[in-house]
Amino acid sequence: MSDVLRIGSRASKLARTQVTEWLAPIVEQFPGVQFKRDVILEGGDQDRVTPTLAEVMKTTGGSAFSTNQEAALVTGRVDVIVHSLKDLPTSVHDGTQLLTTPGPRGDVRDVLCGSTLESLPQGARVGTGAPRRIAQLLALRPDLDVVPVRGNVPGRLARATQGPLDAVVLAAAGLNRLDLTPDVHEVLDPATFPPSPGQGALGVQVRVDSPAAKLLAHTGDLHVDACVRAERALLAELHGGCSVPVGAWGRIGPDGLLCLSAAVTSLNGAEQVTAAGEGPVGAPEKLGACVAADLLAQGAAGILAAIRKP
Repeated sequence: MSDVLRIGSRASKLARTQVTEWLAPIVEQFPGVQFKRDVILEGGDQDRVTPTLAEVMKTTGGSAFSTNQEAALVTGRVDVIVHSLKDLPTSVHDGTQLLTTPGPRGDVRDVLCGSTLESLPQGARVGTGAPRRIAQLLALRPDLDVVPVRGNVPGRLARATQGPLDAVVLAAAGLNRLDLTPDVHEVLDPATFPPSPGQGALGVQVRVDSPAAKLLAHTGDLHVDACVRAERALLAELHGGCSVPVGAWGRIGPDGLLCLSAAVTSLNGAEQVTAAGEGPVGAPEKLGACVAADLLAQGAAGILAAIRKP
């Protein structure tokens, strides 16, 4: 193959940090390859006005954070895309594939910055633009005034530490990668606040049968990959994406089995169904489908249908 591999990502500091994280072991493994970076702006990066992710997706006509990168990959502008996996739809573009998920996975949990959940006053203003986080916050604290916020991590963090909000909800992995952990006031338990499918993990996308796909075929972590594949399979069964309030948490239990727990929550927090299961590490999609079926049997379809109504 060519001795140059072109790596695409979004433009944010976090996206560039994720590329650096992924490249660190890859560069050592393939010393004869030159890696070049390319920044690709997405609709969600260019639209700084629309307050919620769901509204951005309506205006962009695709994924707010992966459509342009996938186009760059398909047309050959880049050879590899490094995503935040939680931002990538469960169905990738035709002719492309995800490599085995890199490890170690970042912290899957969400965090509260500005205050703890218990110490927030009645009617406190908490910032997040993610439907899942909005729904899960209101399920725990229906009195909160949830304010839609978007933008890069430091900007959202500043809304609580220097601005008009009492707190913001962010992903622990992003804060860790940007070394912003001193601003964390509470780490939210994934048992009661399950994260977005794929949260904390990187998604590495290539063209099928390309030189890059062949070169990188044996990279990645099989256990991390099984966890995120179970989460994403569940999301696919629910016909969901990052604009619906579905949380899922996959992990390897002490007995070596793959465990998956999940929740679907109405946007006002009034309804929530939960399910959990376990199975062999080698069958993550089957586990994801089984847990999704349990959620649907408990009424998840009705919750999601109400959210999808125009």
